[in-house]
Amino acid sequence: MAYTAQDFKKGQPRWCPGCGDHFFLASLHKAMAEIGIAPWNTAVISGIGCSSRLPHYMATYGMNTIHGRAAAIATGAKVVNPSLEVWQVSGDGDGLAIGGNHFIHANRRNINLNMILLNNRIYGLTKGQYSPTSPRGFVSKSSPYGTVEDPFRPAELCFGARGHFFARAVATDAQGTVAILKAAQQHKGAAVCEILQNCVIFNDGTHESVYSKEGRAKNAIYVEHGKPLIFGENREYGLMQEGFGLKVVKIGENGVTEKDILVHDAHCQDNTLQLKLALMGNGDGFPVALGVIRDVDAPTYDDSVTAQIEDVSSKKKYHNFAELLETNDIWEVK
Repeated sequence: MAYTAQDFKKGQPRWCPGCGDHFFLASLHKAMAEIGIAPWNTAVISGIGCSSRLPHYMATYGMNTIHGRAAAIATGAKVVNPSLEVWQVSGDGDGLAIGGNHFIHANRRNINLNMILLNNRIYGLTKGQYSPTSPRGFVSKSSPYGTVEDPFRPAELCFGARGHFFARAVATDAQGTVAILKAAQQHKGAAVCEILQNCVIFNDGTHESVYSKEGRAKNAIYVEHGKPLIFGENREYGLMQEGFGLKVVKIGENGVTEKDILVHDAHCQDNTLQLKLALMGNGDGFPVALGVIRDVDAPTYDDSVTAQIEDVSSKKKYHNFAELLETNDIWEVK
């Protein structure tokens, strides 16, 4: 059966005009329609925060859970019902502060979840406190003189937890967002999609360099497995490996040709270069990497649990509670 985005829509979204959540929601509806899994075979599970209201606007099963626990609830839903398509939606505060432990272990266990991290570098619902991804020196209601903490970098946290899939898109880039959501769904295991978005009230412009199409042409690089790492308004720049790092080169200068440009390998088990790509673009002269950065196959937790249960059950003399009772001494009371 063919679906349209309308088949996944429900209710009237209640976010501030211009909020990145509006852009992402529209892309999620479109991606789900193109993926083609029925709404009644899909669940969207969130925690607490502005972005976590998203399940209310989905014509799927949904659950708006408690702060930071979206990954835990999503894990339970997937393990007991492996055929259910589970999307977990968290903000940077919800997902990486109180929910940080669950984020780490969902990746380490490699549970077959589509994990969406909507990153605006601020607590929006509680009115503008700094979050785990706010940069050092960031001035907010909870850090009036600037935070003295260094931020989490989601890709670094994902890779450190032995994550096997990481992708990134900008909320205002519908085509790029739909592409990584579909890739995440195709990946078997924990698939983390970081969505860069602005909070127009409390942290507007935090991703300004790549928030417009023109900005992405100048300041972003779209990575694609098997394709050379080329970027720029006229595709005049590329990335080359230099020692254990990367460097930006201009194609046509100093004898550099397209053949010299590094080719992206999203399937490489060693994440060294993938991590280098994921961490670019923080005022270091490198572009922000968008697209699927890492996509590696590995056994999933839910499949392993199901296989283990079937294996153990096949070797047991009992298969239900009544049979279990009959394996021991029994008495008949009259």
